[in-house]
Amino acid sequence: MTESGVSATPDPLIVFTPSGRRGRFPVGTAVLDAARALGVDVDSVCGTRGICGRCQVVPEFGEFAKHGLTSSPDHLTGLAEKETTYRSRKGLAEGRRLACAANMAGDLVIDVPAESQVHRQVVRKALDLRRFVVDPVVRLRYVVVEEPELAVAGGDLERFRAALLRDWQIADAVVALPVARDLQKALRDGRWSVTAAVRQGADGERPEVVAVWPGFKERLLGIAIDVGSTTIAGHLADLGTGEVLASAGVMNPQIRFGEDLMSRVSYAMLHDDGAAAMTRAVRDALDGLVGSLVAAAGAAGAAGADADADADDVLELVLVGNPVMHHLVLGLDPVPLGSAPFALAVDGAVTTTAADLGLALRPTARVYLLPCIAGHVGADTAGAILSDRPHASDAVRLLVDVGTNAELVLGNKHRLLAASSPTGPAFEGAQVSAGQRAAPGAVERVRIDPVTLEPRFKVIGSNHWSDEPAFAKSTTSTGITGICGSGIIEAIAELYLAGVITADGVIDGGLTARTPRVIPNGRTYSYILNEGTPRLLVTQEDVRAIQLAKAALHAGAQLLMDHFGVAAVDEIHLAGAFGSHIDMRHAMVLGLIPDCDLAHVASVGNAAGTGALIALLSRASRIEIEDVVRRVEKIETAVEPSFQAYFVDALAIPHKTAPLANLSKAVSLPPRPAPGDATGPTRTRRRITTHAEPTA
Repeated sequence: MTESGVSATPDPLIVFTPSGRRGRFPVGTAVLDAARALGVDVDSVCGTRGICGRCQVVPEFGEFAKHGLTSSPDHLTGLAEKETTYRSRKGLAEGRRLACAANMAGDLVIDVPAESQVHRQVVRKALDLRRFVVDPVVRLRYVVVEEPELAVAGGDLERFRAALLRDWQIADAVVALPVARDLQKALRDGRWSVTAAVRQGADGERPEVVAVWPGFKERLLGIAIDVGSTTIAGHLADLGTGEVLASAGVMNPQIRFGEDLMSRVSYAMLHDDGAAAMTRAVRDALDGLVGSLVAAAGAAGAAGADADADADDVLELVLVGNPVMHHLVLGLDPVPLGSAPFALAVDGAVTTTAADLGLALRPTARVYLLPCIAGHVGADTAGAILSDRPHASDAVRLLVDVGTNAELVLGNKHRLLAASSPTGPAFEGAQVSAGQRAAPGAVERVRIDPVTLEPRFKVIGSNHWSDEPAFAKSTTSTGITGICGSGIIEAIAELYLAGVITADGVIDGGLTARTPRVIPNGRTYSYILNEGTPRLLVTQEDVRAIQLAKAALHAGAQLLMDHFGVAAVDEIHLAGAFGSHIDMRHAMVLGLIPDCDLAHVASVGNAAGTGALIALLSRASRIEIEDVVRRVEKIETAVEPSFQAYFVDALAIPHKTAPLANLSKAVSLPPRPAPGDATGPTRTRRRITTHAEPTA
């Protein structure tokens, strides 16, 4: 009340959407200041100078009964000089205002579009990215620093720190000597204005300035990399927007030291310089991949993107990989991972510098590696967990990343268990007579007619089946080169459904009279998948190799189910390149995965790489996965007494004893043999190689 008893006119009311936050502020208050006072998420890099354009908002005009106010154009000041300058320089869409320049003159409703939010949500369906909030550990901060004066003490660094505190409330920032050297020149080149990249790591850590540029800078880059034993795949992203600017992959050059992980561990055991040679090889590959990603994004910039990419702009990398790859990238000895107790040198998250890894980036660029879970369940599995989030699920979910080792995670929001099973390289085409990696010309889809036993197939690079007239022309450039992992799984599953292969995994030699496709091959039989050039066979040895691999995976899943206390799982998610391309029905017919409602079996793509990208763009996700990994219970298959028994039962197709209620509803399965009816080679038990038995 005033002294005269008349109510004072209240300050104007401002309501922000979509947050719904509201408050009253004096006339003349900048919209950005009101937003910050209310905790509304509005981005800004330039410190209210109207340079960055990140704080764009959309005033909404009209009667808003819900909010009890009228928002009119005259309730907002007209375009300020910095807005007209920004519009002429970069374009400001009609109806949009810069929150740092527009001031309140009455009641207002202001919408903050997604792209103007600091913690904007990003969904990249092409990369199988779940919805998450962009909040990187390193951000750009533009400041204008007081010029030096003869009569005023204080160096460039002190005045720069004072500007960070004044404009961004960043106190006591760490500035390493290399950055201080750059600062001296940047201040003068920028006429005392600079943009700083400020990194805020774990809670409680002092903020660190990791780079400075003269004047105003708009873009900062980061790279997420999945260091696989076969392929190294990376994504270059804009840390401010979450936009993926380039993606690329290279073969892991360590393959020349061994196809699978245990072969590489053996190489390190047998050669004094073995581990160091593999470290040099993988780091060179990483350096080349970083260069390729930057070049690809630069080419896109030259073609009309917002800005070119430069290696100096890459200040944050996130890496994931299995424990052997993790150790070799860091220069740690992988040999202890080759025998029990499979001890990790480091299991927690690691932060190091690009210079430590010999990468051709700014020496102050940081490299973050997600935590490992156990000796054979690595940072790649942590990335898959972060991407797929079984720890947030009500359903009991089995997450499987299939490779030379299969990493398995089972659980829900109450409990998570993890294990690895030594599947070997058969699913990647190795140990299969006509096997090859997934590449143009490789058979990837197979169907067998149950009556004629004739096959038809598709190869990578062609959309046509082999029995279609257009097939020959569509494969002129690729040819037919071999059978990849998804192709051999479908071939064996289809041969089983057609009765060519028995439940014990034996190719039935009695069918030679019925079809020329079944032929003698030494003491066993083979099936001719392609009679042309090249001649592609599915041999008895091929079937055995796949049986051994799939039985190891199934046995590992069964062990996790036992420890979790469930007889079945609600959902199955298959990750990795192999998991992305196999047909779920055929995988279950083969017995690769436990019985489950096929409607709840899905591929989740390269979940490890996706998790790395999420960790690159979200500080909160790093905190989340570090906490989740600490709670994961590790089950070691190598010391579990029941693993061998589960493995032997799982050799049968689909399985010797497991109920198949869900699969039986979807597929007409051949009758199971009666107990004791096993014939042929499967009566000889095969011993499975454990992690403790690396082969040279």
